[in-house]
Amino acid sequence: MNLEAIKSIYFFEMARTRRTLLQSVVSPVISTSLYFIVFGAAVGSRIQEIDGVSYGAFITPGLIMLTLLTQCIGNGSFGIYFPKFTGTIYELLSSPVSMTEIVLGYVGAAATKGMMIGIIILGTASLFVDLSIAHPFVMLLFFVLTAVTFSLFGFIIGIWAKDFEQLNLIPMLVIPPLVFLGGSFYSVNMLPPFWQAVSHFNPVLYLISGFRWSFFEIADVNPVVSFAIIIVFLAVLMGLLTWIFRTGYRLRN
Repeated sequence: MNLEAIKSIYFFEMARTRRTLLQSVVSPVISTSLYFIVFGAAVGSRIQEIDGVSYGAFITPGLIMLTLLTQCIGNGSFGIYFPKFTGTIYELLSSPVSMTEIVLGYVGAAATKGMMIGIIILGTASLFVDLSIAHPFVMLLFFVLTAVTFSLFGFIIGIWAKDFEQLNLIPMLVIPPLVFLGGSFYSVNMLPPFWQAVSHFNPVLYLISGFRWSFFEIADVNPVVSFAIIIVFLAVLMGLLTWIFRTGYRLRN
């Protein structure tokens, strides 16, 4: 394996974070602070606790997932789309670098940046509410798997997208509603039976539920099921990416 190629791609992508510090770091922190201020004041005053957990603490895993998903997809998609846009992707494809090395470099950088922001959001949340993590290892497992899976998802979106409109379609218009409707700010058990059933078709529900269980040992879905959903989604994405590189889908003229 060409480690130098992986390191070159990885550090090149990581350097972009330093150049866009306001957008990459400051903006998510401000957004999270506003969520706590607005939801804590408007909703938290009416909903004191959910399943024995204060409302502010209850929404923290959902806010972290919202940020993690959008950041990983955005970084993963832009990282590979920009070389396509400028035409430098052909230099990369013609170089002695394998598919695995390309993916490890781009996806690894996107996942790292997403996890960095997620940790910052966790630190920001601790300024507003008292947090305790019941199962740190499980939390870390969900955290890393989600970051890698959705960075890979973003990488595929970046290959698929033909323009900037398509590039932003899923991260901006699809993921936020799925997160909001996936139990970020409430428990799906609070919904009528029909909408509870509908919510279980939302894949993000399983991510948030499993992640929240690692904090408070409360979940809308069995955490084992949540873990299985992530693994299945990751396997599907890896299979799809293998097909893309074998066929050259939207990578070669």
